[in-house]
Amino acid sequence: MNLFDNTTDWVGKLNPILTKYNGRKHPLNYTNLYQLVVMVVLSAQDSDANINATSPMLFEAFPNMESLSQTNAGRLYPYIDKVNHFNTKANWLLEIAKTVQKDENIPLTINRLTALKGIGRKSANVILRELGFPAEGIIADLHVIRVAPRIGLAIETKDSLKLEKQLMQNLPKIIWGEIGMALSFLGREICRPKPKCEECPINKICEYYIDLEKN
Repeated sequence: MNLFDNTTDWVGKLNPILTKYNGRKHPLNYTNLYQLVVMVVLSAQDSDANINATSPMLFEAFPNMESLSQTNAGRLYPYIDKVNHFNTKANWLLEIAKTVQKDENIPLTINRLTALKGIGRKSANVILRELGFPAEGIIADLHVIRVAPRIGLAIETKDSLKLEKQLMQNLPKIIWGEIGMALSFLGREICRPKPKCEECPINKICEYYIDLEKN
């Protein structure tokens, strides 16, 4: 199969998961843009569950960018010390807060978001998707990195930027906004490291499953 053959009807083939997961909120339990940005930064190389457990006390102490911009690492550490690499992430958050100053100044384009410390393309794509903004890329988290090559949407790689580039070349822009999270949810629930292929709504078009059936 030519992975980058744009005549492939990926919209139709992926429609079952696009429908199943359409508009489903990201697992991070945020209530506003400020919280989403902070939680996305904290969630790098950590679990959403841990960040959800950590965040309530953090946001009680620092409810907005302005309050965060006025603190320091020593005061911030006790609220995030159960987060992986909390020292580095504290510095990122403080730099973001000092740059942005107020919630209403949080940028909302992928280039301006990724200019902030601790926010890469994956995080920026998540933020824009959660706000319902037009997609400028495709979310490529660790679940998508596992799932997309299995299906046949990309060549296997551990590099999220390389995977995102493949997906953007292979998939029509009309589904960029939802397909990343759809693949992520599929990876969280069904296409696990040990996949539950029989339960998968797109197993009939999945290269991994087709190969299993042949063997």
